[in-house]
Amino acid sequence: MKPKIGRRKFLKRTGLAGLGALGLAGGCAKMGLGIKGPTAPPPEAQGLLTREAESLYWPHGGPGRWFNPWWPNPGSRVNLYKWKFLYRNEFAEVKNARTPVVPVVSNDGAYLAKPQNEPSITSIGHCGFVIQDGEGVVLTDPHFGAGAFWHGRHQPPGVPAASIPNGAAALVSHNHYDHLDAWTIENLPEDVTWFVPMGLGAFVESLGRRAVELDWWQRAEHRGARLTCLPAQHWSNRFGMARDSTLWCSWLIETGARRYFHGGDSGYFQGFREFGRKFGAIDVAMIPIGAYEPRWMMRYSHMNPAEGLRAFRELGARWMIPMHWGTFDLTDEPLDHPPRVLKQHMAETGADASRVKLMAVGERWKFL
Repeated sequence: MKPKIGRRKFLKRTGLAGLGALGLAGGCAKMGLGIKGPTAPPPEAQGLLTREAESLYWPHGGPGRWFNPWWPNPGSRVNLYKWKFLYRNEFAEVKNARTPVVPVVSNDGAYLAKPQNEPSITSIGHCGFVIQDGEGVVLTDPHFGAGAFWHGRHQPPGVPAASIPNGAAALVSHNHYDHLDAWTIENLPEDVTWFVPMGLGAFVESLGRRAVELDWWQRAEHRGARLTCLPAQHWSNRFGMARDSTLWCSWLIETGARRYFHGGDSGYFQGFREFGRKFGAIDVAMIPIGAYEPRWMMRYSHMNPAEGLRAFRELGARWMIPMHWGTFDLTDEPLDHPPRVLKQHMAETGADASRVKLMAVGERWKFL
């Protein structure tokens, strides 16, 4: 059980008591783009919050220095060194002995160019999806590039980048290379609007594209869709950007008739239960289940399949799409290991497997 400290003690210890106000100020700098606050729950909701859930609304840093107030990141360069050079990968023999099996279907994405009568979700791969609901198209962590830094792609994108229509919204969860891809930004239509957590707007704009920055609990509107930036338990780092200098997040997408949750990249934390309580009636939850071994290294920032299923239950969503597996070989387990472990866990616990949709790369799912 991770240790917890009180809000006042934590803020006093870190000297970050005033940075939350700076984060809010930065997020409101683009009010003309449809961003709305506040970052705290309404007074009538205060009595419904547990102490654990309350930490999701605490100050969490400011420009150049963000953190998770409920559990500061215990990661270190020493642990990274131990993992890469001193730790024995228990999956090494399996990974060397067989080629991972990841389902892929052919899809030219031609249907994305016009409104559809029924909602659908198309898998780009990894954490990338195209949500088509009515007239709007929303992309989540779109990645059409050849690789993520030194990690090459194991399957091509599920649909061509050229199939993405003008006027789409692209949501980014954080700045890691497997979620934020410069080639993708430069090669999607110029009028795609990029919705990003605090600190990433300048990067997107440096590539000639329009960005809207949001802080946790802020929301924006885009072509009939309401987009809400939510907490996640993760961190940020990228060449040219100092560690944790930009924020990370998950997303809630509301189209009027339906709600979609995209978990971005996250370890298990109390946020899933609070999101389910606060928003209710989520139709589809896209939840990461991969890049989780070894647990002593990855537990903070990546859920394993059992934790992903727990997050789905706490969200109270109707369907779950497992993601963050099968495209980039990021950690010790094989690429196709997460869904196999998830199926085994569901069988052992009696979970309703009919509510879990394991999508092939390129698959289009019409879920109504």
